[in-house]
Amino acid sequence: MSITGIRTYRTLFWTLAVAGLILDLWSKHQVFSWLGDPKTPGYFHLWEATPETGFHLVAQFELIDGTLVPRVNRGALFGMGGQHKNLANGTFAIVSLTAAMAVIAWSIFGKGIRQIWLTTALGLILGGTVGNFHDRIVFGGVRDFLHWNHWFDWPVFNLADCWLVTGAVMLLVQSLFMPDHATESPEPTPGPTPPVGESVVA
Repeated sequence: MSITGIRTYRTLFWTLAVAGLILDLWSKHQVFSWLGDPKTPGYFHLWEATPETGFHLVAQFELIDGTLVPRVNRGALFGMGGQHKNLANGTFAIVSLTAAMAVIAWSIFGKGIRQIWLTTALGLILGGTVGNFHDRIVFGGVRDFLHWNHWFDWPVFNLADCWLVTGAVMLLVQSLFMPDHATESPEPTPGPTPPVGESVVA
């Protein structure tokens, strides 16, 4: 692959990662600032299937040392390990940092940066990983605010989780259904040069 082609893929990778990170952090800040206002009920219906079910924005708070702060998820997906609180948060922060470093290394040295599907998946995963890592360092846990409870009650999540799940599904699809080869066709190999003084008959 040419240098220009690699730069194009790296631009896509970093654009997705940075845009995903910014959108995740912005959405968390906006929702918790808005729904944290005492004049609001603490939730907002994005889509209402019934008066009790649908897709909602929710912002939960708790009082710590006299200060009202966002209630965070210190565990992993579905709150797994959250009962261990600070230990769980620290452990998953280290896992997130390790994953982010691995994705960046893979994008630089691996074949992912040479395939648009893997480049997209890696960019989404990096954006989501760093978004939740930021929360664990700054807030002591992950801020979640999206809640789906129609047909089934899904645990509250955030946009970083969406990026992570989408990227992970793309990697799974890649490993199961897509061949592992570079996207560019190999350049043709020049034929042998005829000896001096001989002509080539067409």
